[in-house]
Amino acid sequence: MSQVVSRRITLDDHQECVQLFGEKDKNLNLLRDAFPITLVARGNEIILSGEPLQVSHASQVIEGLRGQLKGGAQEGYLTISAVQRFIDEAKGGLKPVAQEQEHETLLISARKKAIQARTENQQKYVEAIRNNDIVFGMGPAGTGKTYLAMAMAIAALRNGEVERLILTRPAVEAGEKLGFLPGDLQDKVDPYLRPLYDALYDMVEYEKLQKLFQTRVVEVAPLAYMRGRTLSNAFIILDEAQNTSPEQMKMFLTRMGNGSKIVVTGDGTQIDLPTGKNSGLLEIQRILSKVKGIEFITFTPKDVVRHRLVQSIVEAYNQHEKINEKPS
Repeated sequence: MSQVVSRRITLDDHQECVQLFGEKDKNLNLLRDAFPITLVARGNEIILSGEPLQVSHASQVIEGLRGQLKGGAQEGYLTISAVQRFIDEAKGGLKPVAQEQEHETLLISARKKAIQARTENQQKYVEAIRNNDIVFGMGPAGTGKTYLAMAMAIAALRNGEVERLILTRPAVEAGEKLGFLPGDLQDKVDPYLRPLYDALYDMVEYEKLQKLFQTRVVEVAPLAYMRGRTLSNAFIILDEAQNTSPEQMKMFLTRMGNGSKIVVTGDGTQIDLPTGKNSGLLEIQRILSKVKGIEFITFTPKDVVRHRLVQSIVEAYNQHEKINEKPS
């Protein structure tokens, strides 16, 4: 029969309880899901019961989170990604340690929310964009590839580092046929570009953004519209780059003019190109890996900052694909 131990952790006050437990005890529920223990919150105490190793791991997570709060967690609360990071570290045999300081604020959104890097890879990505003229952000959905690039682009525009923003995506159907939608060409391609518009409206007030559109300071267009152009003094983002062909990728990168910065984002596991057509994103790292001034940042499921289930979904698909891989 396995040994069972109990441990009590006494919190400082009601405020610490509220911050540590999370809304509707969501942080405690994450701990319950992560470790096979009994966890009871009673007043300002947390009581853990279970096998010694599991209780030790859960205790380390709680103490690490307390340190994060005392160190000044952003806006006085713990994010789901922060809690998950501590859990992952404990499960991996590492002692969860509070970050010494929050990452710098890149931008204050239209909703007055501070936009920051939340994970180590996200911070590397931000620094890569700051220090290189071309950056590739590659990895699963929900890791902040496009959102952080957009925040950096808007900040660069506000700071006078560039004169305009150009946001583009390849217009490749993801299983749905949009060719018979009513309207002109722009109406037909708008559904492909909607995620870029959504991110812009989240970061910039509506009236200001409309003026930027009207004056062509901000441009959102399909990748095909980039052919033949020279894009100077601009911050250019190519999103969903896994759906570019090698020829399109070369065309896009060679549009770059003086004073410009390019960020390319994509997920190599979500390619919507016709069967037999190669993705320009999958081969680009091999071609450009030794070119100075270009950096590649690879995200993992641990960088997912959407709903906590997104990380689990990505990991489940990865496991499924590994099991079903056919020998070459």
